[in-house]
Amino acid sequence: MRRFAPALYALAAAALVAAVVFALTRDDDAKVKPVRPGRPLVAKAPPAPPAPPTPPPAGTGLAVGVTEFNANLIASPEAKDVPEPWNAVRDKLGAIKPAYFRLVIDWASIQPTAETPANLDAPQGGCMREVGPCLGWGGVRDQLRALASRQREGGWTALVVFTGTPEWAASAAGGCERPQAGPRSRPPRADALPAYQQLVRDVIKAAGQEGARLSFFSPWNEPNHPAFISPQRAACDPSSPSTAPAAYAQIAQALQQALDAAPGEQQLVLGETAGLMKSTRYVTSVPEFIAALPKDLVCSTTVWSQHAYIGGDDPVQDADAALKAFGCPHPFTFWITETGVGPAPKDLSAGGSIADAAAGCSALHDQLVRWDEDPRVTIAFQYTVREDDKFPVGLVSTDMTTDRPALKEWTAWGGSRKPADPPPPSTCGT
Repeated sequence: MRRFAPALYALAAAALVAAVVFALTRDDDAKVKPVRPGRPLVAKAPPAPPAPPTPPPAGTGLAVGVTEFNANLIASPEAKDVPEPWNAVRDKLGAIKPAYFRLVIDWASIQPTAETPANLDAPQGGCMREVGPCLGWGGVRDQLRALASRQREGGWTALVVFTGTPEWAASAAGGCERPQAGPRSRPPRADALPAYQQLVRDVIKAAGQEGARLSFFSPWNEPNHPAFISPQRAACDPSSPSTAPAAYAQIAQALQQALDAAPGEQQLVLGETAGLMKSTRYVTSVPEFIAALPKDLVCSTTVWSQHAYIGGDDPVQDADAALKAFGCPHPFTFWITETGVGPAPKDLSAGGSIADAAAGCSALHDQLVRWDEDPRVTIAFQYTVREDDKFPVGLVSTDMTTDRPALKEWTAWGGSRKPADPPPPSTCGT
């Protein structure tokens, strides 16, 4: 550091005093409040930075999370007035008091061209596809604003997941693809990943503007399923090596770089794998997918997120074994980031497609108890409150007139119950 002579310090001090006097005498009406003798001015301490996100440790019970898309159902009553039946359904979600919230961002729907940045204000119609009732909202920004209103009440720690490749960013067709495969199912090209990183930065910035805290990020939804990464293999043979892990790793590394460069504290969560336990020409099983990931990527996080619908296989044991094979210096905890019960298509859910609502509710309760007793599993997320008519595992019917039995069950597991409390009694017979 360059040092100055004492005489120069004196001259500088005199100049500073003169400048202050001049500033105070420029305005004849300026009133300067005198400082009371003996009361030195004390600078206000800056607010403490928020604590970095910490996943719940193993063995602390089962916390409850929810995925929901419509911002009108997410926003607190104090933040936004909504008409019926939306208000009643929103109150039912509020009664669950989820500790965690999963925000899914569809890249393809908000950035249709490479020349224009992702539009986080892109309006959404609020229907379930074409099925009413409909109540629109103002895109991702409105979701973030709604999330912030709930986080002010407590809970609702956010996990952000990305999905859907824009056509301009998609890899070329090739390999073993299903007949219905399209650009949004194909992984982004390497030269499109900077745009993906910009989307991450834009979402983090918008969250800060709206007052929402985004603690956890996962790179891509269901990367072992051909609807989300296609192709899964170069050749239509289950013994052909899966190409999906390498495509996913490229996205994950891009996300980690974006998070490292972003302000604040965000943590990478890997996985979001569909609960598929058997490899086929179109599908990569969970163990096969994990085993083909780079070790440094796997060991960079302590959480694996997994989808597991009721009636299907519980993938936790096999996923844990595949992760342990890497020899990372830490164990993994598991977040079941999509679950639910109902007659969902088996090829999409890997669940049991349980049509009887009462039987499904009982199966849900039993599975939640098993996860609660498994120290590795720390969170289970219900997939949507309003039911998707093409994927019926929600808590309220698509027309928003009928509650599913599972609604009471999730409310019992959430609400005022703490994760470490004993499992609640089943509500399925009430």
